[in-house]
Amino acid sequence: MSSVRVEHDPLGAVEVPAEAWYGAQTARAVANFPISGLRSHPRIIDAVVRIKRAAASLHRGTGRLDPRRADAITAAADLILGGAHRDQFVVDVYQAGAGTSLNMNVNEVLANLANASLGAPRGASAPVHPNDHVNMAQSTNDVIPTAIRLSALAALVPALASVDRLAVSLRERAGVFDGLVKAGRTHLQDAMPIRLGQEFAAWAGSVERGERRVREAADYLLDLGIGGTAVGTGVNAEAVYAERMVEELRLLTMLPLRAGADRVQLMQSMGDAAGLSAAWRTLALDLGKIASDLRLLASGPRTGLDELRLPPVQPGSSIMPGKVNPSIPEMVNQVVFQVIGHDATVAAAAEHGQLELNVMMPVIAQNLVAAIEILGNAARALDERCVRGIEANPPMLAYWVERSAALATALAPRIGYAAAAALTKRSVAEGVSVRDLVVREGLLTAAEAEEVFDLRRLTEPGVPGAAGETG
Repeated sequence: MSSVRVEHDPLGAVEVPAEAWYGAQTARAVANFPISGLRSHPRIIDAVVRIKRAAASLHRGTGRLDPRRADAITAAADLILGGAHRDQFVVDVYQAGAGTSLNMNVNEVLANLANASLGAPRGASAPVHPNDHVNMAQSTNDVIPTAIRLSALAALVPALASVDRLAVSLRERAGVFDGLVKAGRTHLQDAMPIRLGQEFAAWAGSVERGERRVREAADYLLDLGIGGTAVGTGVNAEAVYAERMVEELRLLTMLPLRAGADRVQLMQSMGDAAGLSAAWRTLALDLGKIASDLRLLASGPRTGLDELRLPPVQPGSSIMPGKVNPSIPEMVNQVVFQVIGHDATVAAAAEHGQLELNVMMPVIAQNLVAAIEILGNAARALDERCVRGIEANPPMLAYWVERSAALATALAPRIGYAAAAALTKRSVAEGVSVRDLVVREGLLTAAEAEEVFDLRRLTEPGVPGAAGETG
């Protein structure tokens, strides 16, 4: 038995693996683009398949596609969406512009599966043709932009759920830690006290604000340009096609999709995808900052700050016994670096459209969906395997805050900035706390020092030690 079959496309004869469900144009793409070994993200494949299924269902309803062919295409799509034949989507991520190779890969697989169900051999292109029937009223130019939107929105559902749970966990830890005062630090130097709960609440607030930005950006992706066909004008598509496609895709995705008001604009611009990518990157930056803060506050346990104790998740060294590292925050930092790279790629590709089409869509799709997925997974791990189990170390919190030279700031309203600065220098030089120094020098009585250096009150608005101040 031959290991290949011969098919024909507009460029001539092509050898295709005999057992492949794809066809000639996919085989050409495999030969042309042996670049990375990376294939399109499964969510992108799902999105394209759903578009094909929706179109077949719509055309069955309008009578443009006979029930026999339409039902065979929808059944083939359901097979793939159910997990079958996923190994047949073989085109490299780095392929010809616009995503024609990816679009044809899906068209050919669906056509061959449909034909097999109708008794035809692989590669027959009849009774179901990949272009004439599976791709009916479609163009790569409106299919792939729509697939970008659907795949990104689908990826956001679990990713944002993980981000939301992380924010909730940070809020919960903020409540637990609200009574613990710690040294503040700016420029990695001593600063005025802050409550550990305030620090965690601020992290929660950053995550929540980032999530809102993402949801606002994602709303733009609900506008679909499907039905624009080649250049956004809708040639070869029935007048009812665009609206009906959106209705079909709403049912398939359970997303509140909308028919785009200007399909020419939606085809020309990748601004909506770039906007979501940028908002996602901003959220990533905040998560990276939180991860770095956790690593710093948990540093030690003997030679660092040791203010927080992170859950031990794995041994930290192959040579130093008993060493435990902040493994989860370290992972988050690395994911953030990658998300920044994904966003840079999306931004460059979005800028590089020309006239009626941005042909850099395959790399936009891959990087956007990958960024959403890995950061969502990182947020889940940070929540479940780190934040929920964080414990404070009260003795070290108290130790560092009492030693903070910045406590002299509380004296500035009484003795002036210059005198307070001089006390700060002496405190550091002599290795004595500011509280003890002012009592020893007779600047305050012990009772007055206790009032001025009420650490809890120093974490709230008010003038330290002023009569009538309650914080």
